[in-house]
Amino acid sequence: MNREAAEKRGRGAETLAAMWLRLHGWRILDLRARVPGGEVDIVARRRGVLAFIEVKARSTSQAAAMSLDPWRLRRVVVAAERLAPRYLRPGDDVRIDAIFILPRKLPRHLPNIWHG
Repeated sequence: MNREAAEKRGRGAETLAAMWLRLHGWRILDLRARVPGGEVDIVARRRGVLAFIEVKARSTSQAAAMSLDPWRLRRVVVAAERLAPRYLRPGDDVRIDAIFILPRKLPRHLPNIWHG
């Protein structure tokens, strides 16, 4: 897949993930939040939880899981650390989540994937 097609697929997956989150009571605070050293696909809040969410669109669950390697996850963590002061409220729980977008399946939301 060329870069342009991958970018389009990624944006579509992020849009779908944001809609899924909204349907489940999340408020979307930001999409594609970038800072030096990383990027977070979605920043969302629900009931005192501030989540920095990485979205992965792949053809299989295994491919999606493999795409969240330690290097990529670390970039999300760095970005989340730098973005947190912008969105954090007193008493918030902060976590890193993932959402997998697979063909012909509902999005799969994996909460709290970072324990480092």
